[in-house]
Amino acid sequence: MSHQTKVFLITGFLGSGKTTFLNRIIKTFPKDRKLMILMNEFGEIGIDGTLIEGEDLDIMEISKGSIFCVCVKTDFIKGLNQIAKDIQPDILLIESTGVANPTDLKRDLTLPFFKERFRFSEQFCVIDAVHFSEEYDVFSSVEKQIASSTVFIINKVDLAAAAQVGEVKELVARHHPSPVFFETTYADFPFERFFFEEEVEGERDMLPEEGFLSETDLETAIDQMLDDPNREVTPPDRLLSSVYYWMGDVISFKQLMEKIPRSVVRAKGFIGNPPETFLFSWVMGQKSLEAKSLQPGREGLANRLVFIAPPEVMPQLEALHESFPGFQYQSTYDPMKRQESS
Repeated sequence: MSHQTKVFLITGFLGSGKTTFLNRIIKTFPKDRKLMILMNEFGEIGIDGTLIEGEDLDIMEISKGSIFCVCVKTDFIKGLNQIAKDIQPDILLIESTGVANPTDLKRDLTLPFFKERFRFSEQFCVIDAVHFSEEYDVFSSVEKQIASSTVFIINKVDLAAAAQVGEVKELVARHHPSPVFFETTYADFPFERFFFEEEVEGERDMLPEEGFLSETDLETAIDQMLDDPNREVTPPDRLLSSVYYWMGDVISFKQLMEKIPRSVVRAKGFIGNPPETFLFSWVMGQKSLEAKSLQPGREGLANRLVFIAPPEVMPQLEALHESFPGFQYQSTYDPMKRQESS
């Protein structure tokens, strides 16, 4: 016999602090319970998985688009099926890409071929207090994440003015009659209130192990599901993801950082030669470069940078190669075309 897995969805726009939020959960998670993390990144390569801090974790990474749109929906459903059938954690944390529209998640968790293995519990929305109002005005995915969430973590309040925090609450309240807010720095959040409550004996539904679809039948079921015209199958915002190699030194890269177009929404990656590497992060024009080692086995990600921006910004980014020859274009991923160009 098996039991249901409690599912928590972590949403929030690009760079809001979702990975920091995850790491805080991992550090306090009880050792006698089984935790599974499903991470989704919009970019062609996954960087956030290298930033997860913890040993012996079950982590599944899905890149190249949003798990809530058709571009990677198949991978998402297959991943959930594997989790339900083989891994069977006590708690599943789903960290969605920052441009996700999570409208269909609750319905996906109840698909009949999962055999009632999942029980949706809560949807958190992590908010960057500094940049939220700008993101809200520009990106429709922000409004969709707010509308479907129940608990709001207003993060980076140490960097924001009181008026900015007040504006966040006002905008969120437009979508909720009684929103639950937590103001945090580095996503310091009372997780025990939601994740670690004691379960009364017999609370978890015990379910039979058999009845899962074969691989062929699962493919057929997914194809039929994607034909449903009522599903959200396109990204809510028109953004592309480009990968660049960095072939220069750290000093030149700092100079490059000053030339990145302000319209780039998110950028991240590691530069340097392992074990001496630096983590580059860019959120709506706010940039940082800090010493941080790559995890063992991830050395291949060194000097590969992901940039997420509207299509019209990408030529400006590529033009930086003229001034910085070490900044070399590799490829662009467009979820609307479901293909790469290089």
